[in-house]
Amino acid sequence: MVSDQPVDASVERAVPVRVPPAPQPEAAAVEIPPFGYYHPFPLAHRKPRVVVKADLLPAVSVGSLVMLLGLPLGWLWSRLAPAENILVVQGGKLIPVPLESYHRFDDLVLFVLLGLGAGLVTGVAIWLLRERRGPVVMLAAIAGSLGAAWLMKGVGVAWAGGRYAVTAAPKIGDVVPNAPVLESAWVLIAWPMAAALAYGALAAWNGMDDLGRRLS
Repeated sequence: MVSDQPVDASVERAVPVRVPPAPQPEAAAVEIPPFGYYHPFPLAHRKPRVVVKADLLPAVSVGSLVMLLGLPLGWLWSRLAPAENILVVQGGKLIPVPLESYHRFDDLVLFVLLGLGAGLVTGVAIWLLRERRGPVVMLAAIAGSLGAAWLMKGVGVAWAGGRYAVTAAPKIGDVVPNAPVLESAWVLIAWPMAAALAYGALAAWNGMDDLGRRLS
């Protein structure tokens, strides 16, 4: 049934208004580690940085302690390095006994082997100082190793010379020992090189941003 009453034009038909939903806060971006990567600490707490000031005094102590290790290693080399037997001939000349000249090479190889072994032990031992891991202590260990190798060479040659010292004037035909010597300064790099390789390999294998300095 249609109503006869007139329709008021001022009355507008109600139109439903759609209210847009309130904007949702965006989720904070979360750093996702690569597949297979394990990190024992929460990613949000990682703040990798190089600590310099706090590690300076321990680094000096580490370098000094490592350098002192050159004394016992020098004594050990002076006891293990073979002497070269030489023959006294007419005119006071000294000639090496056949095959004895190879001992000069043996002295170099023995020094290098002792340096490499000491360097590996040094690098691993310094790495175990967990709270001080980083480039500062590593550089101190390398510098101390170089000083230890220099000290080892100096005291080792001196002690070897005293051990094989000739007390009486040799006669013609006598065979006297010639103290071990190191004829190349390149042997000094064996100790610091091995220490750097050992420490660097452990740091690369560790894989943590702070090298595991935090204990908790």
